[in-house]
Amino acid sequence: MKVKVLNKDGKETGRELDLSDAIFGIEPNDHAVYLSVKSYLAAQRQGTHKSKEKNEVARTTKKAFRQKGTGGARRGSMKSPLVKGGGRAFGPKPHLYDLKVNKKVKDLAKRSAFTYKAKDGNIIIVEDFKLAAPKTKEFAAVINNLNLKGTKTTFVVDGADKNTQLSARNVPSVSLTAVNSLNIFEIMNCKKLVLSEAAVKAIESNFSNN
Repeated sequence: MKVKVLNKDGKETGRELDLSDAIFGIEPNDHAVYLSVKSYLAAQRQGTHKSKEKNEVARTTKKAFRQKGTGGARRGSMKSPLVKGGGRAFGPKPHLYDLKVNKKVKDLAKRSAFTYKAKDGNIIIVEDFKLAAPKTKEFAAVINNLNLKGTKTTFVVDGADKNTQLSARNVPSVSLTAVNSLNIFEIMNCKKLVLSEAAVKAIESNFSNN
């Protein structure tokens, strides 16, 4: 699949980049995408929720009520879950939500995600560029030139310079990420995927080394 290369002004450079069919033109596997996205989102959860149980509540253990005849349930102390201020029965405990997904499945998921973006015409290739100063206005101008203003976009580069990183972080609906940290969620959770020429080469090189 050939895609035209644009410059940061949104104009065609007269060059085309041939995207690898092994990455951008496979038969998509929806289940692999589902597992990878689910694993990523699960890993974002802190899992630090905690409530005090009966043995952790600091209250008197003196029997406050008689065993029978009160019309209520029996409870031996004020720590009982039956009493207001008592411990919680079967409350949440800290635990990890991590879901293991094999590396080959993750790779298949990324290839599938790239393929979906390519088939829908949602991949834009931009020639490599650097910003002279960290100015949000300059990066916003690049987005406007590419007709992406207000469009949820993931901008992928191969090792962005500091000026570009600082300039992109305050642009609404746009996230800038490096190839080595690009994940399945960032690919799927955007309308347009903008790849620099160096990023495309790095992506194809990473998959060829697997």
